[in-house]
Amino acid sequence: MSTLTQRSSGLVQRRTEASRSAAAADRDRGSGDEDYEPRRGDEQDEDDSGDSKETRLTLMEEVLLLGLKDREGYTSFWNDCISSGLRGCMLIELALRGRLQLEACGMRRKSLLARKVICKSDAPTGDVLLDEALKHIKDTQPPETVQSWIELLSGETWNPLKLHYQLRNVRERLAKNLVEKGVLTTEKQNFLLFDMTTHPLTNNNIKQRLIKKVQEAVLDKWVNDPHRMDKRLLALIFLAHSSDVLENAFAPLLDDQYDLAMKRVRQLLDLEPEGESMKNNTNELLWAVVTAFTK
Repeated sequence: MSTLTQRSSGLVQRRTEASRSAAAADRDRGSGDEDYEPRRGDEQDEDDSGDSKETRLTLMEEVLLLGLKDREGYTSFWNDCISSGLRGCMLIELALRGRLQLEACGMRRKSLLARKVICKSDAPTGDVLLDEALKHIKDTQPPETVQSWIELLSGETWNPLKLHYQLRNVRERLAKNLVEKGVLTTEKQNFLLFDMTTHPLTNNNIKQRLIKKVQEAVLDKWVNDPHRMDKRLLALIFLAHSSDVLENAFAPLLDDQYDLAMKRVRQLLDLEPEGESMKNNTNELLWAVVTAFTK
């Protein structure tokens, strides 16, 4: 799959940006919960920050928000990575919510990309996109691998009998979720030959907290051990890089901070997923998705 095999080419180059922007005072901790078993349709409890449930973002919404241009309200036309990246986010989100897992590795220790994805629980998540993906995975026999599911959910398959697995209009549906949560708004823009629905940023505080969270993970709160990092935040860094939007979180940094942040991201990208997945307190499916995008 072309969009997956391009990930090993390294970090994107820094674009010229204006001076550092102000970060909000409070850190958004809602999207950084540890691996958990969901309850009551996955309605999460309030966290210490006091943010409302409407401001809690899924991994897909966070990656999309990092990729959206604030004023224009759309992602870069040249970004051909975010589509598959968002499907990877869905698989990890479902795994962190206790819905999916990899099959047992067996005596011969199959590689992460050779192991099938199996449904651990089919309880509704409360998110339409996640539930749609979960239903496809649950109903498919024999099971497919992580890489196959990223391709199938993206519609990147030559098999016409499997085109029905494609999740359509994912970016637009995620943007509408963010509109409902008060993060974005909806506008119409004219592009000479056609009109396009756009979703400019309306709540800058939420995006700034997201950016600050990503920056702090590789700067002030760097722990130099992926297994001591919050799983959701670790996944966000990997998937934001795979979706070619991580640069947007680092662009406001000063030069020395930027260089250090990129160095530490490279340390994460250079990890060996097969080995990391065998350590304690890990999520194998998370590392399988990382392998699909980095190897």
